[in-house]
Amino acid sequence: MSEDRFKLHPVAAVVDFVKGLKELILPFLIIFFANGFNVTFNPGDGSFWASIVPLGIFVLVIIVRLINGVLKWWTYVYWFEEKELRVEYGLLVKKKRYIPFDRIQSLNYKEGIFHRIFGLVQVMVETAGSTNGKPEVILTAITKEAADQIELVTRKSKEEEYENELQSETGNSVEKAQAPSSRVIHKMNKKDLLVLATTSSSMGVVIAGVAAALSQFAEFIPFEWLFEEFSDFIKFGFVIVAFAVFVSFLFTWVIAVIITFINYYDFTVIEENERLTITRGLLEKKRVTIPLNRIQAIKIVENPVRQMFGFAAVAVESASGGFGGEEKKITLFPLIKKSRLFKPLHELLPELEWQQALTKPPKKAKPFFYRIDFVWLLPVIALCSYIWFPYGLFSLLIIVPIILLGLWQFKTTGYAISGNQLTLCYRIFSRVTFVVEKKRIQALESRQTFFQKRREIASVEVTVMSGFTGATAKALNLETRDIEEMMSWLEKNDHLK
Repeated sequence: MSEDRFKLHPVAAVVDFVKGLKELILPFLIIFFANGFNVTFNPGDGSFWASIVPLGIFVLVIIVRLINGVLKWWTYVYWFEEKELRVEYGLLVKKKRYIPFDRIQSLNYKEGIFHRIFGLVQVMVETAGSTNGKPEVILTAITKEAADQIELVTRKSKEEEYENELQSETGNSVEKAQAPSSRVIHKMNKKDLLVLATTSSSMGVVIAGVAAALSQFAEFIPFEWLFEEFSDFIKFGFVIVAFAVFVSFLFTWVIAVIITFINYYDFTVIEENERLTITRGLLEKKRVTIPLNRIQAIKIVENPVRQMFGFAAVAVESASGGFGGEEKKITLFPLIKKSRLFKPLHELLPELEWQQALTKPPKKAKPFFYRIDFVWLLPVIALCSYIWFPYGLFSLLIIVPIILLGLWQFKTTGYAISGNQLTLCYRIFSRVTFVVEKKRIQALESRQTFFQKRREIASVEVTVMSGFTGATAKALNLETRDIEEMMSWLEKNDHLK
């Protein structure tokens, strides 16, 4: 195998530098706000050093980051040797990492703005040991031809090893398999993006972001003048005020649509050779590959708005690292009609059942879904009623939605066991259906309080491997005998036969 050593593209130094700057933004803003927005360069002023010292430290850190990015690019090399992808970098401290091709599970790609300008790609190498959401190796910036070469060398090595194993077992030569066909499982159109933006939390994020920005500049905002202007504005009548509110929400919706459009543009799921490939993004194009055998569980999520209109989102709990960075959870279908949901899921995972009758909690468990809220809610209501009497008594009204939410959770909760499959259904606000095979379960834990024990009910929590801490699902206040049946089902080893 060729032992030629390859370097990253020089853009890798820029990408690492910009990434370092992004990490410095928050500390810089904290220092800037703590200084009261005062930056003065008058040596006669006592605040000169208070301004120049933090600024000097910030500039020094930027220079160090830039030098670090250049040094990492200058020393970073990768090559192929002895059926391994080998990486080496570092000036004073040499770091080496050797990854056998047979351990490589997937190669995930990301194309940021700098990558797309120069026709480059970032490659994240996932292995069977990548359980903490971080790839084993990140090639920050290489050409697409170099990325294709890595994928080609990896695939050829795996095919040769498989053919050799099969030949040693059968004693016959193995014909070369034809190139696997691919099929599109799901693709989002522009209408789906509009519905996704409207029913997701993007609008709340926009509102929260505007509120946070305004809070930082509160001392510069003339609230008294705004209040007077608003009072005069109200005099124009209810219709004008309602129109202004409508325009504000319309503006928020447009911003949410733009954010969603940028993030999920051309969202496509393709199945090929026992792998799922998910691509998306407008400004930053991303591609992640998930081997089907690394899928630990499927999570179907329906928030109240989407449930009302018959939509759902599907997430994959996987041992892979997702898109990297903060996006460690993999979304399979960001938005899909529930009536069209089960067909693609059945095509991908035909061994699982997607529509089952659930065993529900007993009626005696109904109060347990809302009584715990009263432990902290009643003292708050009492305090509000005492301090703001008599208007504080209106806080009693919060009891009604708490009880209704508890009853809604009671109605949603349930479980089903079918063969080697466990399905849990529950909700906090969104309805979650958690589907997992027995062999994927890392832990199944039963919990029972003193009061639950008196009523012969208990709660159960299942954990699967996903990311660093794993993913969990809970079903609260089920019959004790149902929990025991679930435990007994897990102890049987029929899935190994």
